Amino acid sequence: MTKLNLADKRVVVTGGAGFLGQAVVEALEARGASDIIVPRSATYDLRDRRAIERLFDDARPDVILHLAAVVGGIGANRENPGRFFYENLIMGAELLEVSRIRGIEKFVTVGTICAYPKHTPVPFREEDLWDGYPEETNAPYGVAKKALLVQGQAYREQYGMNVVYLLPVNLYGPRDNFDLETSHVIPALIRKCLEARDAGVDVLDVWGDGSPSREFLHVRDAAEGILLAAEAYDDPEPVNLGTGREITILDLVGLITEATGFEGTINWQTDKPNGQPRRCLSTDRARERFGFVAGVSLEDGIRETVDWYERFGS
Repeated sequence: MTKLNLADKRVVVTGGAGFLGQAVVEALEARGASDIIVPRSATYDLRDRRAIERLFDDARPDVILHLAAVVGGIGANRENPGRFFYENLIMGAELLEVSRIRGIEKFVTVGTICAYPKHTPVPFREEDLWDGYPEETNAPYGVAKKALLVQGQAYREQYGMNVVYLLPVNLYGPRDNFDLETSHVIPALIRKCLEARDAGVDVLDVWGDGSPSREFLHVRDAAEGILLAAEAYDDPEPVNLGTGREITILDLVGLITEATGFEGTINWQTDKPNGQPRRCLSTDRARERFGFVAGVSLEDGIRETVDWYERFGS
């Protein structure tokens, strides 16, 4: 395909006020895009077909970057499986259908690695996406998002619509969610280490034994991957976005304690669950199809995130 020049397009970024969305908007602006529309839920309820049609009337978009999601941690997933399934499915399905009717030039769906089967071999390869059922707690959300992959492929086949589907790994970076009730491991550990350091606490409790490994992608890299796919990818196959590098929780805690200056002892709570033993993506397809390679090292990204939280988040 001819590379899409996003600077010349009217781009709607759903979820554009969120953690990833803000990074995408900044990356669009850096490319010279000026017609960027971020629909807010108070004005445009994307679960409502009429609201979506009104958004398209008002914004007249050329490109849709669909980042919006209704999602939460383990507790929220357990309490809201029906809501998370319906709202994520209906938002994406209606957006795609209205985009088809209105002749949108490019539609990018940002999915979730929660769509992968519970026992996917490491590294996760895109062709493994249908080889089993997702982890039960995340399944309603993951399956709803995966259904949008099928819809996009069907619309490409029947209508020739340029729809692509991306699967980013766990994100982190400045402006992440540092609420200890709902945050994920990196922002939670950063906040806990800084608060322990400032309070003079000598021992910090961490769940598990430190043996599981995880992969993390800086939010700025994720935004770059999304825009590269919007510009240059035009195929039905889903694409992982990640670094292809995993780190044990033990080593991650070491990086964060060093970056935060916490000098106390870590108390590994081995009676608490470790979670999935390993999680790491194959990133070959993103590199080969549209030249995406993550650029921010985990060490640099953690230092940047700690600095941001000390300046703006605490």
